[in-house]
Amino acid sequence: MAKHAAPRVHVRWWIPILVIAVAASLIALILVNDTGEDSAPTAGSPPEPNPVVTEVEDPEQADVDQDATAKDDDPLADGPADAPVTLVVFSDYQCPFCAAWSQDTLPKMLEYVDEGDLRIEWREVNVFGSASVQAAKAAYAAALQDKHWEFHAELFKDGEPRSPGELTPEALTEAAKTVGLDVDRFTKDMNAKSTAEAVEENASTGTDLGAFSTPTFLLNGQPYVGAQPTDVFVDAIEESKKGAN
Repeated sequence: MAKHAAPRVHVRWWIPILVIAVAASLIALILVNDTGEDSAPTAGSPPEPNPVVTEVEDPEQADVDQDATAKDDDPLADGPADAPVTLVVFSDYQCPFCAAWSQDTLPKMLEYVDEGDLRIEWREVNVFGSASVQAAKAAYAAALQDKHWEFHAELFKDGEPRSPGELTPEALTEAAKTVGLDVDRFTKDMNAKSTAEAVEENASTGTDLGAFSTPTFLLNGQPYVGAQPTDVFVDAIEESKKGAN
């Protein structure tokens, strides 16, 4: 299956999303300083959803070229490179809204992938700290065995993120066993320098865009912020499909 990299984007970002992102980042930093931890609160009673942004001013500021940096070795991409719609997801394994979106909306998105109408490119931005980085390395290692979605579902089981204590290398290795990975290969890949570099590159792609609030999405270059209802994505995909015909 042909695969390509995350879209090439100028550092300059849309002003409304930047304002939202910076505000969310400041709130996260305050919470970190108050708790002394580098992670998000564990799932329970979720806070209010992230802001919904479906339209932006001055969209010409965005320079998204989703084909110019095409490559065939992206294990976190799923779907044909020539799909009429590309969805780039910026996520974090400690984000409760990412977990909720993965349970509620991702299955429908994967149906579009199976039909050849959608390509998903997953990017962990790891804004919640070191436990998120470790989880991203583990997910990348799972993807190298073509088990990205299975491992992803295990980390977001029941639509909730794991606590930092459940994202240690030992806990992640147990998760690898649960989804049937080759544990020796998984451990080697999770600790590999190439994996660390790939995880850092993917995170930088998101933060360079200003995606400090998770989840953030680019659907054919159109930004969406927050775990919005499934219908929002379905409607956007259907419209993009019509435009491609």
